Amino acid sequence: MNPFQKNESKETLFSPVSTEEVPPRPLSLPKKPSPKICGSNYPLGIAFIVVNEFCERFSYYGMKAVLTLYFLYFLHWSEDTSTSIYHAFSSLCYFTPILGAAIADSWLGKFKVLSLVGLSLIALGTGGIKPCVAAFGGDQFEEKHAEERTRYFSVFYLSINAGSLISTFITPMLRGDVQCFGEDCYALAFGVPGLLMVIALVVFTMGSKLYRKPPPEGNIVTQVAKCIWFAISNRFNNRSGDIPKRQHWLDWAAEKYPKQLIMDVKALTRVLFLYIPLPMFWALLDQQGSRWTLQATRMNGNLGFFVLQPDQMQVLNPLLVLIFIPLFDLVIYRLVSKCGINFSSLRKMAVGMILASLAFAVAAAVEIKINRMIPPQPGPQEIFLQTLNLADDDVKVTVLGDENNTLLEESIRSFQKMPHYAQLHLKTKRQDFHFYLKYHNLSVYTKHSMEEKNWYSLIILEDGKNISSMMVKDEENKTTNGMTAVRFVNTLHKEVNISLGKDTFLIVGEDYGVSAYTTVQSGEYPVVHCRTEDKDFSLNMGLLDPGTVYLFVIINSTNQNPQAWKMEDIPANKLSIAWQLPQYALVTAGEVMFSVTGLEFSYSQAPSSMKSVLQAAWLLTVAVGNIIVLVVAQFSGLVQWAEFILFSCLLLVVCLIFSIMGYYYFPIRPEDLQEPADKKIPHTQGNVINLETKKTKL
Repeated sequence: MNPFQKNESKETLFSPVSTEEVPPRPLSLPKKPSPKICGSNYPLGIAFIVVNEFCERFSYYGMKAVLTLYFLYFLHWSEDTSTSIYHAFSSLCYFTPILGAAIADSWLGKFKVLSLVGLSLIALGTGGIKPCVAAFGGDQFEEKHAEERTRYFSVFYLSINAGSLISTFITPMLRGDVQCFGEDCYALAFGVPGLLMVIALVVFTMGSKLYRKPPPEGNIVTQVAKCIWFAISNRFNNRSGDIPKRQHWLDWAAEKYPKQLIMDVKALTRVLFLYIPLPMFWALLDQQGSRWTLQATRMNGNLGFFVLQPDQMQVLNPLLVLIFIPLFDLVIYRLVSKCGINFSSLRKMAVGMILASLAFAVAAAVEIKINRMIPPQPGPQEIFLQTLNLADDDVKVTVLGDENNTLLEESIRSFQKMPHYAQLHLKTKRQDFHFYLKYHNLSVYTKHSMEEKNWYSLIILEDGKNISSMMVKDEENKTTNGMTAVRFVNTLHKEVNISLGKDTFLIVGEDYGVSAYTTVQSGEYPVVHCRTEDKDFSLNMGLLDPGTVYLFVIINSTNQNPQAWKMEDIPANKLSIAWQLPQYALVTAGEVMFSVTGLEFSYSQAPSSMKSVLQAAWLLTVAVGNIIVLVVAQFSGLVQWAEFILFSCLLLVVCLIFSIMGYYYFPIRPEDLQEPADKKIPHTQGNVINLETKKTKL
């Protein structure tokens, strides 16, 4: 007899409420053995799932590898805006799995969502693929092969990073080494990942007949939400001291929902509570594609045998993952186990957080070292001055102050490449300086006014046997974001039009006209097309290094075609990009301990009906982490090294909180999620009884 059934023969003050029925859980399909790989306990369908994941991750990470520099160089956004949009996109990709998980668990099932929705609609594909593919692979294993299932998650993560490794190395090459319409080929860099997505669809559908396809178990997300809401509202309505308390707050849903669902929701909420601190880890990890890539643009990518593009540095992460996963699984974890240390999943994740925090401390140290190698900026009552001698012989330059005192004196050869700017001090914010130029037997006096906190170039011109000078104020920020900046001085008697790319054109006036600085992509420029009113010619600008500021002087030559004299205004940063290796090694080790372990932990702790939901919740922590980066990038106002220190300290605090939470968490065993047969109570169908009462007679 149902203890909550309304009995008309007894006096009661309970009031019935009409509720919807909860559909019964579908019966499990009879388990038939699926084909195995080479006599092992690994289902053959796993091979198709892993290859599909490789192709899909190649597509995703290949596109993300060039995304930040696409924003920065092609769309000309600022560093902060590029970082914000990058992480907003990443966050959206990890929010949509909630929708994908709801559809998978309640309607189509993991297989149909993965193949029909996830791979057909790229915009929503990430939401369809991410929560389903890992859980779908886990579904292929029988419970007696739990150890192989644990290893599967490592192989699964290996396939992710194998795809990421190849794509993050190849797509920047497609971007930078191939020219489309006279500039970097972003179309090809985005097109190849799109092709791999098509291959992923083909490979996945080929294994359709080999998959075990658990049917969807009703609208789980809706059931969970309604169960939680009913438990809270029922407890609130029955808060009288006369009503017996219950062991768990979700037990207040027992009047409406089956006990098995309540047990599943209990398990789900315990894990979700543990997920609260996790977004901070992802906030650090995902900055490899934004802040760390921007840091690499300010470093020297020439390794001697190979020139590494800034966005190619991300290839270290998947490469090290492929090395670290077997190293940790086969060596480190086993050594720790032999030492008698219980290295549980939650402890591994806590250590991973610490390693990621250390990685950002190292990144801050590298950032400080980069800043020390950047040329200093002129301060108050200070200017920086360089002299360009375009005459055909030496010129002695003397700079005099207001009181005719000598401030600077040097002899400059014709077309001499100056090693650095000279520093001059002003008595006021703006001051006149007198220049004495001695050329052969000719002496020339001139005066130029200069303002504090600026860069200036004194250009010495020759006109027959006479010389003159002109003062050019250099732009304050000649180069940003590690890009190359160029400007031109035209010594010809005709205006010159210069084409530096599809949308980059310069017009330099005749007779020592000086162009403004223009930012261009680094690389080889063997043929730069130029044109005067009566002649077309080309200039060989050679190799332009990242972060360098160049001056090109267009001069006549004996072969009747003008040539370009090249000089570095500001040299490239000499700090090697290899200095980023320690931070990548630390954060990757942290990722292996945190992410791989977290994937398996999420699957093992999820009730059978909610595995995709919990996988989506795991991915949701990634989305929240990217939002944290977006907010900090837009509103912190910190210099870069201080921002790195901020993230490092925040993760350490979060790690402490997570460790305390994990100390009180007891992992769920599969048998704990099943209701004992002798304790099952028939679920009330139709009307159920509301416990809201003032007194009760039993």
